[in-house]
Amino acid sequence: MAATASLALVGCSSSKFKFYNGPEVTSVVVNKGARSMYLLHHDEILEQYKVDLGFAPTGDKKVKGDGKTPEGTYYIDRRNPNSQFHLSLGISYPNARDIAEARALGQPAGGDIFIHGQPNKFKAKGKDWTAGCIAVKNREIEQIYAMVKVGTAISLRA
Repeated sequence: MAATASLALVGCSSSKFKFYNGPEVTSVVVNKGARSMYLLHHDEILEQYKVDLGFAPTGDKKVKGDGKTPEGTYYIDRRNPNSQFHLSLGISYPNARDIAEARALGQPAGGDIFIHGQPNKFKAKGKDWTAGCIAVKNREIEQIYAMVKVGTAISLRA
């Protein structure tokens, strides 16, 4: 895809930090059912990735520890270069609606939902192994980390 051609390594070839000089990623869309994530510039797909989800992938995240990946519209709210999962981008879950739904169930909503790479200290086992995050291969999170800025909208769909 066109965006990949615009990725370049910064510094030595072993660096996980890449530079991106292409069209702005205006939104990220995750289709949970298809296990796909798309980086978009308005209506144009710049990149597409296969993803792993939470260990209980069907349905919307309701409470901490349920193993579900949230559904709804959020934004990228932080970057973590020292992640336990190669690199990671934080998702603004939970929002006020999520917190209210969890409180109505008498439980906390949870948090720390990320798009991330593979674990640094153990090997991921099978499909849908995260606690609710969106996981990709390490070389893919390097691209995503370079392309997606804090503040970018992310839509997580069933």
